Amino acid sequence: MAEAYIIDACRTPRGIGKQGKGALAHLHPGHLGRTVLEAVRDRNDIDTADVDDVIWGTSAQVNEQGGDLGRMSALDAGYDITASGVTLDRFCGSGITSANLAAATVMSGMEDLVVSGGTEMMSLPKTGMLPMGAGNPHLQELHPQSHQGVCADAIATLEGIGRDALDELSAESQARADVAIKEGRFDRSVIPVHNLDGTVALDREQFPRPGTTAESLAGLPPSFPAVADYRYSDESLTFREQINARYPELEIEHVHHAGSSSGVVDGAAAILWASADYATSHGLQPRARVVAAGNMGDDPTLMLNAPVPSARKVLDKAGMTVDDIDLFEVNEAFAVVSEKFQRDLGLDRSKVNVNGGAIALGHPIGATGAILIGTALDELERQDKQVALITMCAGGGMAPAIIIERV
Repeated sequence: MAEAYIIDACRTPRGIGKQGKGALAHLHPGHLGRTVLEAVRDRNDIDTADVDDVIWGTSAQVNEQGGDLGRMSALDAGYDITASGVTLDRFCGSGITSANLAAATVMSGMEDLVVSGGTEMMSLPKTGMLPMGAGNPHLQELHPQSHQGVCADAIATLEGIGRDALDELSAESQARADVAIKEGRFDRSVIPVHNLDGTVALDREQFPRPGTTAESLAGLPPSFPAVADYRYSDESLTFREQINARYPELEIEHVHHAGSSSGVVDGAAAILWASADYATSHGLQPRARVVAAGNMGDDPTLMLNAPVPSARKVLDKAGMTVDDIDLFEVNEAFAVVSEKFQRDLGLDRSKVNVNGGAIALGHPIGATGAILIGTALDELERQDKQVALITMCAGGGMAPAIIIERV
């Protein structure tokens, strides 16, 4: 099978995902998509008439984020009208899935030049969004699907992972992100976002809180006790009851809070993929290739546990073990996701999320996977390492994963 090469990766800074506070919140989501699509075009001097497809991830495909945001962002960026686009939704896993599909189309020989990526503006009102399972009562009977924060607390309770460990991980995420920002580790990938009048909307990460400590986090109240007792209608189960329908003896201990949960932010990211023939004939220098990619499902009631089996699956496909991986990126949707991932796989913590994660930097849902791939590649180059594994949990109890290798 042919190789799929990463030529470039870029992203916006992440703005706070709240109206009135976020530096990007006044913009249209297509504006963020346009920003990164323009960047991969201009940085690599590509003829967009050669772009076979734009494969985009966006989870909340309602209102301004509806209507095939990938295609519309490409048109807004001035791409040739022959460059088609599609937008997909694997919840939080959309950004990695867009990359996996882009790589697969190149590796199969179907396409030669593809852009993958994603956009999510969490500052936008989510009117029209439905709960997990889209209100299907039969599905909820088969697979009760709760609120992700309540799921995180349930997993921590089942695994015996206490709040102290989660607060330590969260504080370390902030500390690592602070070092990465001060040392300019993100500078190669981060593209400033400009307003339509040319002024700068945002050119730095807006969400991190440097100086955060485990001691300061210890004073924060848990976020999800009241959420656990919420029900959408008189006929529906509460989020707590949905989990107890599958785990009747579980008394959930609420350990996650605002400082140990992923940040609500706006952002976009893009990755440029090319076949070997196209890269050679057009003078593009590959930075990495795909070693293996795949997807995995797990218990939808607990929702967040699929990264471990997904990582094991792609390692097996690649004929590798965790010892062959130089760097890991696992999305910090909640602290327990990363903590369980590291414990279950027996990982060296100095190799995992070395520049911080979504707890410190934020999680623009449909874009995060593309951000993580670019972050891993930049860090492989900075450390002169070779191989990275990237994965993340997603709604419905899923996780995509990918292993990349520098070339």
